[in-house]
Amino acid sequence: MSIPTLLLHPYQHFLNSLRIPSPRLHCILHSGRHPASGASSAVLLKPSGHHCTKWTLLSGGPRRALCAQATLKDHTEGLSDKEQKFVDKLYTGLVGGQRACLAEAITLVESTHARKKELAQALLQRVLAHRREQERLNQGKPLTFRVGLSGPPGAGKSTFIEYFGKMLTERGHRLSVLAVDPSSCTSGGSLLGDKTRMIELSRDMNAYIRPSPTSGTLGGVTRTTNEAILLCEGGGYDIILIETVGVGQSEFAVADMVDMFVLLLPPAGGDELQGIKRGIIEMADLVVITKSDGDLVVPARRIQAEYVSALKLLRRRSGVWRPKVIRISARSGEGISEMWDAMREFQQVMLASGELTTKRQKQQRVWMWNLIQENILEHFKTQPGIREQIPLMERKVLSGALSPGLAADLLLKAFKSKP
Repeated sequence: MSIPTLLLHPYQHFLNSLRIPSPRLHCILHSGRHPASGASSAVLLKPSGHHCTKWTLLSGGPRRALCAQATLKDHTEGLSDKEQKFVDKLYTGLVGGQRACLAEAITLVESTHARKKELAQALLQRVLAHRREQERLNQGKPLTFRVGLSGPPGAGKSTFIEYFGKMLTERGHRLSVLAVDPSSCTSGGSLLGDKTRMIELSRDMNAYIRPSPTSGTLGGVTRTTNEAILLCEGGGYDIILIETVGVGQSEFAVADMVDMFVLLLPPAGGDELQGIKRGIIEMADLVVITKSDGDLVVPARRIQAEYVSALKLLRRRSGVWRPKVIRISARSGEGISEMWDAMREFQQVMLASGELTTKRQKQQRVWMWNLIQENILEHFKTQPGIREQIPLMERKVLSGALSPGLAADLLLKAFKSKP
C-alpha cells in the first residue's frame, strides 16, 4: 500500500500494514497531526516495560519518531550469553560489596569502546533499579550523601581527605573517594598520585579510593564521573567524595552532580574579592579555610572573616540553607568534627525541605544534555565526508584564509546536507 493511499485510510489500515514481530504488542490509537507537516500520526503503545514508538505519516514514508523510556530488558536483549554472564557477575559482586568488581565496573564505564559502552549501560540500568528499590524502602529518601571537594592546588585537599575519611570510617560509614588528577596536555599522561598521599585511608577496608585522569576534560570532571558515583552507591558506600582539580570551571561542573559542594581554600589564597570574581563563592555550600595552625592561624581568621562578609552580599542558592565559613587543620584535627556536623546539618535540612530530591532530579537532566552534546560532537567529527574536510578547514583557519566562524559554518552546512 502506498503512502498517499495510507493517508486516505483509517489508522487501522496503516497499523495492519506494519510488520510487528512481537505478538504481545497492544495498540492504542491516538489521532493527531504532525506539528510541522500537518500529516496524520498514530501512536503504538506497548505494555509497561516496553518502548513506545510513534510513527508519523509523511510523504517520504512512515518515520519513527522519538520513543519513550528504555527499559532493562531492552538493554539486555542484544547481549550474548558470555556478555550477559559478565554483566551478571559484575552486578552480583558489586552489590555484594566486592571492591574488585567495583573497580572493574568503573573501568567498564570509563571505556570508550562502543560495545563496552553498551555493556556498561546494561550494568548501570541494573544498579539504578537496585538503588530505586533501596530508596523506596527508605521512604523515597536518598541513602547516600554526595560531597564535592574543590580548591586550588596546595589547599591541602588530599591531606584533609586522609584525616576526614579515617574519622568517617571509625564512625561506621563506608567512604568512596573519586579523585581526579589532571592529565598532561603534552604527553596525555596523568600521575594519579592521590592514593600515595592517602596511605592510611587506602588501607582501610571501609574506604575505596579511585584516582581517574581528566583526559583533557576542563575542571577535572570526567565524562563518566556521574556514572562512577552510581556504581559506588550500588557497592554500598554511603558517603561519596569527589575531589576535583580547582581550576575555576570544575566548581560549576561538580556542583551538578553532588548534594553539597565544599570549597577548600588556603589562608594565602587571596582575599574575598578574588573569590567573588572567580564566581566560586556563589557555588559553595560550605567554605573551609584549611591549614589553620601555627603561624597561619591569624591569616586564616582574617580570611574567614572576609568570606563571611562576602557571603552576605551574594544571593543564596537554597531557600533553607545559608552557607557557612569554618576553619580547620588536617594536621591537628581542629575543626574537622565541627565541619562534619555542619555537613550533616546541611543534609538533614535539605532532606526535610525536599530540596535535595529536587536537586538530584535536575542534576540528572543536566548530565543527560551534557552527554548528548558530547556525543553529538563526536558524531559530527566522525561523520563520513566531514571527517575528511576538518583537517582542510583547520589548515585554512591556521593560514588565515578563512575565519573560524566561516569554517565552522561551512562544516555545519555540509553536515546538515548529509542524507
